[in-house]
Order: sequence, then structure tokens, then C-alpha cells
Amino acid sequence: MNKKVRILNINIDNISQSELLHKLNEGVVFTPNVDHLMKLQKDHDFLEAYSISDYNLCDSQILIYASKFLGTPIKEKIAGSDFFPAFCKFHRHNQNIKIFLLGAAPGVAHKAQNIINQKIGRNIIVDVYSPPFGFEKDEQECQKIINIINNSSATVLAVGVGAPKQEKWIYQYREQLPSIKIFMGLGATIDFESGKIKRSPKWMSQVGLEWLFRLLSEPQRLWKRYLIDDIPFLRLILLQKLSLLFKKSILNSLQEAGVEKQETTGENWEEDSKLSSIIFAKTGLVPKLEEEMEENPPANLPSTPCLTKEKPKSLI
Repeated sequence: MNKKVRILNINIDNISQSELLHKLNEGVVFTPNVDHLMKLQKDHDFLEAYSISDYNLCDSQILIYASKFLGTPIKEKIAGSDFFPAFCKFHRHNQNIKIFLLGAAPGVAHKAQNIINQKIGRNIIVDVYSPPFGFEKDEQECQKIINIINNSSATVLAVGVGAPKQEKWIYQYREQLPSIKIFMGLGATIDFESGKIKRSPKWMSQVGLEWLFRLLSEPQRLWKRYLIDDIPFLRLILLQKLSLLFKKSILNSLQEAGVEKQETTGENWEEDSKLSSIIFAKTGLVPKLEEEMEENPPANLPSTPCLTKEKPKSLI
């Protein structure tokens, strides 16, 4: 089983690209970055979609820095735009790998298909489709897409329509695609492969400045994402670090007081609740808590999709 690194409210696989290429025979692959993580704090449907992912790849040097700051370093950045061409090259002789590209503007996906197939030396991309704007809200269009994919002989589906749309679409329709063994949410990868969008210089990507290159390349589309929506990430990571330090301090204090170390990592709200119960029970910080709760039970709190096992009927 892969080791996981917790960053905010998701686990990221601590795996190298080489390891993943040898292990990935089936499953769902998502590529979280800072923008994903910020959306995941507010969008419960997006978080629910992430629950089906078998591999969450670190698609950001900023997340590498964050993991080191949190004391759980991720070994390697695996951007979707790096992994996808590596995946195609790795399977160049594997006739069972047949890829369908879903995304990009009309003509762009076809151009990417031709370029990739020429590089690989066989028709590894068997078909493509560029959906119209707002397709995810049109059930008739979604069923049309499903029929095209099912009739294509594809065994791998690479979706590049942006987050959270691509992850929600995979979540919603994956069970209607029985021939697809591997699902990938790859963002702008199709545009990169076609040459429509230029990738940042390698050195910028390595030091965590790819976002700046993309901002300068597409300011009208990306300014709000990078300059407003994603800025609070730094504060949230600092809060997570402080929370980890606090929990470590509490556990050390309990051990010094003769309380046995508990098997809790504090990685989610259930673990936090467990840790709080231990502290209350062993230290008496909240005397007669249970009696007070029985006498004055709290009002029922509304549930949310991300805290319940019940899955929403539709995410898109």
C-alpha cells in the first residue's frame, strides 16, 4: 500500500513516477495542486469526487514545500502534464492501452492525438472528443459522450476539462464506462500536448514558479485563481502545522503523566474527536462532561456530504 501524506483535507500519494508507472493497471488518478486544495475546502461535492481516487499525485512544487514544512516530505512532484506523456511512452508497446482524450477546444484534441501517436509510433490515442461549454449540465450531451467512449475501444480515459469539473464528471459517470480501466483527470495536459499552451521553463517548475508563468501567459483567465483564491493556502498550512505541534505537545504531556500513548494521528475530524476524548477522560479538563451532555443535549447539526457516508445523487 502506498504511503500517504496528509495536506489539509486530502491524502496525497508519496510515490515516484517510476513506481506509479509500474503499478498503475487500473483505477482513478487525480492530480491535486494548490487550486484543488483550496476548492476542496468549500466544495463538498468536489471532496466527495476525490473519495474515489486511487492515486492522488502531487502536481505542485508548492505542495512539495508544504509537505516538508509539515514534517512529512513528498518524495517527488508528478504533474499530470509530465505523467501523461511518460505513461504513453511507457505503454508504447502495450496494445491493451488505448486512450480516449476528452477535453480541449475543437481541433485541439485532434492535434494532440496526431502529435502523440506520431511520437509513440502507434495509434495509442484511439479517439478524442471536445465537449461544448456547459456539457456537464446537459445529460443528453453526457450520454452522447458516454456512447462515443464506449464505441471507441478505449481502455484509458484522460479528461482535461479543468477542476473540479473533470473529477466530478469521472465520479458521476465512471460506472457507465465498463471498458475503461484507468481514469485520469489531467487539466490542461491536452492543450500542452497539442502545443496550444506553452509550458513554463523547467527551472520555473522546479522552484515552484510555474503558476507565475501561467499567470503571465493567461492573465485574464487566471489572475483571480492565483492572486485571490489560492492565497489563503499559506495560512491554512500554517494552521495545520500549529495543530500538529499542539497535538504532539498534548500527547507528550499525557505520556509524562503516565498515560499510555494512543494510536491516533489526528489526520481527520474523527481522529481529532478521539484525541479530545482521551484528553478529557485522562485529565479531567472538562469535568462531568457526559452528565452535562445528557442533561442538555446539543441541537442537531446539519450534515454535509463530506462527513456522511451517503453519496449525493448528482455532483454536476
